[in-house]
Amino acid sequence: MEAFFQPIKLSLIVSLIALIIVSTIGITIAFVMAKKQFKGKVWIETVLLLPIVLPPTVIGFILIMLFGQNGILGELTKFLFNQTLMFTIWAAVIAAVVVAFPLMYQSVKTGLSFVDHHIEDAARVDGANEWKVFRFITLPLIQKSILSGTILSFARALGEFGATLMFAGNIPGRTQTIPMAIYVAFESNNMALAWTWVMSIIVVSFIMLLFLRKSA
Repeated sequence: MEAFFQPIKLSLIVSLIALIIVSTIGITIAFVMAKKQFKGKVWIETVLLLPIVLPPTVIGFILIMLFGQNGILGELTKFLFNQTLMFTIWAAVIAAVVVAFPLMYQSVKTGLSFVDHHIEDAARVDGANEWKVFRFITLPLIQKSILSGTILSFARALGEFGATLMFAGNIPGRTQTIPMAIYVAFESNNMALAWTWVMSIIVVSFIMLLFLRKSA
């Protein structure tokens, strides 16, 4: 029984950690990109959205090149932690963050584009600083966009397979998430187990999307 719940537990842990990171970075970068105009902005935004169109195997390959033993970030993590992040739960988190980030970023940036700037300016005239404007004016106005990005990002992280398989591997109890457990069960012709995991991830995804529709 423990072996059955292990991929579910690991998937939820990876997805939740990735969601926290994606939410923090995604909202911050989306706010900066929406408010600031600078040279090269289009190029930077294109790079930020690139994981949406790249095959997961390409993302996995790039992560290996960056975080592998001979990669720049791999050498840095080995120097700091005396090991690389490959084939660890943190590799699964990084892969999930990369593929889920564009969904959060695009949702928040779209929400920011519909914010009435006159309301923000009125708050500034009344003496509110930029943090108060963001906290009490902007955030409440884009809360539905943030909720949409949160659910879509979590679902994307939960279902990530290709990049995670290449970068984190498929180690039971360590990096084996639900999608990889389904793949192994299918390859082993254990259809009952595969269907159980499939239904579990369908139910979770369905509930999240239903909640998103009801909140719209």
